Amino acid sequence: MKEYMGNLKKIKFSVLDLVPVAEGSTPRQSIKKSVALAQYAESLGFERFWISEHHNMESLVSSATPILIGQVAEATKTIRVGSGGIMLPNHAPLIVAEQFGTLETLYPGRIDLGLGRAPGTDQQTAQALRRNRSETVHDFPKDIGELQTYFAKENSNAAVRAIPGEGLDIPLYLLGSSTFSAQLAGLKGLPYAFASHFAPTHLHDALRLYHQNFEPSKQCGAPYTIACVNVIAAETDEKARHLETSLQQLALGIIRNTRKPLPPPVKSMDGLWHEMEKVQIQKMMYYSFVGSRETVEKELSAFLKATQVNEIMVVSHIYDHEDRLKSYEIVGSLFNG
Repeated sequence: MKEYMGNLKKIKFSVLDLVPVAEGSTPRQSIKKSVALAQYAESLGFERFWISEHHNMESLVSSATPILIGQVAEATKTIRVGSGGIMLPNHAPLIVAEQFGTLETLYPGRIDLGLGRAPGTDQQTAQALRRNRSETVHDFPKDIGELQTYFAKENSNAAVRAIPGEGLDIPLYLLGSSTFSAQLAGLKGLPYAFASHFAPTHLHDALRLYHQNFEPSKQCGAPYTIACVNVIAAETDEKARHLETSLQQLALGIIRNTRKPLPPPVKSMDGLWHEMEKVQIQKMMYYSFVGSRETVEKELSAFLKATQVNEIMVVSHIYDHEDRLKSYEIVGSLFNG
């Protein structure tokens, strides 16, 4: 256990927040809770607080991601704040450069720009977001290059410029749940974050391909990897497993396409899901670490040993706000205790 503790203390821990709406809560209350979570994460020593872009989901209110990042950055002092991520195909690169240039101008040295190529929503909503833009897999690398151009000092004589944004040091991160973005991040010399919290299948292949393809860049001289995982920690294993039923119900709504606000925990999932649904959800949530401090410590340490990632990003779908804060407190004690 001492060896495990030493390993966990050597890496960075961060937070991914989807700004969930708990059943019986309002969007305004949910945003305030996320801001409070960011403040608490800062006090615990977490490295960064990322917010993900999602649309047309009554269970999440993170659609206007840059605005929420600004709210969190304004309410905190030292923790890095950013996107996990901005779904770049939904936006013109110039708009993203201007928005994050403005954020970096207001909160210098604290803004991260994580980029994904998924729509963050269903196809019909994606079409409404993109209007007449038709994105293919080949457009994502091009859009990243365009974004990097807008941030470059050398773009100062161009006909189209990002102001503010030009010349600012805003680190880019590529996000992914498959091997495509892993290879692309390696070739571009950018840090890579894998969404193992909901898409565990290709984690190890993606990390391997990232390292194999990595070419040093101005931003990143050596490979840097982040793995996002679900963590639900509590005083006992039994309580943590009880809290986990909220996440399981949320996942059930995803596979049934009946998405609703995060429900309170239940005594048992028996009778709520069919056996095949149970298997599917367990597979989807494979990298979920649920239990007491000792249980989570042991399992996270084994995960770190197996992946050798540089940073673990934690997402916690917990119905009660105080229970969610307690879970992050327990995680914080693993790397900062």
